[in-house]
Amino acid sequence: MASYLYLLAVFLLFNTAATFTVSSKLILEDGYEVTTVIEGHKLKINPHAVLPRPGSSDLIVLDSSSSVFYSISFPLSNESVPERLSGDGVAGHSDGEAGGARFNKPKSFAVDAKGNIYVADKNNHAIRKIDASGKVTTIAGGNSNKTGHHDGPAQDATFSDDFEVVFVPERCVLLVSDHGSQLVRLINLKAEDCVMGSHSGEVAGVNCVICILLFVNSPDS
Repeated sequence: MASYLYLLAVFLLFNTAATFTVSSKLILEDGYEVTTVIEGHKLKINPHAVLPRPGSSDLIVLDSSSSVFYSISFPLSNESVPERLSGDGVAGHSDGEAGGARFNKPKSFAVDAKGNIYVADKNNHAIRKIDASGKVTTIAGGNSNKTGHHDGPAQDATFSDDFEVVFVPERCVLLVSDHGSQLVRLINLKAEDCVMGSHSGEVAGVNCVICILLFVNSPDS
């Protein structure tokens, strides 16, 4: 019996090893360099995600563990000093002025061309917006603090507890990668949230066709 169990163990070991065998092919490209420019332990922040803010020299840093957003100006160095952008360091769901706003372990964020920040507020199952003045509002998921995958009017929508957001400037929309529900969701933003012309490709194309027709049919052509 002991020998049988031994053989069974060896069989399972080799089969498990074979299952997890990964082949790889490396093509190493030289010419790049890695430099540390933000040391979170010194600044007492935990950088979870970073993005540049369009139209400024600022970098937006999300400290998810503290539910706080920071702003750090370029050029970046170990001497850079972060400034609190939004969130008071206490987990919660509170809109309003930046200093008193509360988030709950945001997963990710996106920034549009006007500097508005869209927050995937993970534990609140909501999408929040920090506008250029610092005011915080809830734009989706505000009516239900629970998980789900309900579509419809944004405030009635529900999200899983694992989702991220991406801004698509050409369409003036947010895409929500809802990992927990295995879905990609779409939120149409308001016109004032986007730069004029950022999602008007079709209209511009029609205008160009009209211009060409007018030129061809003009008396001087």
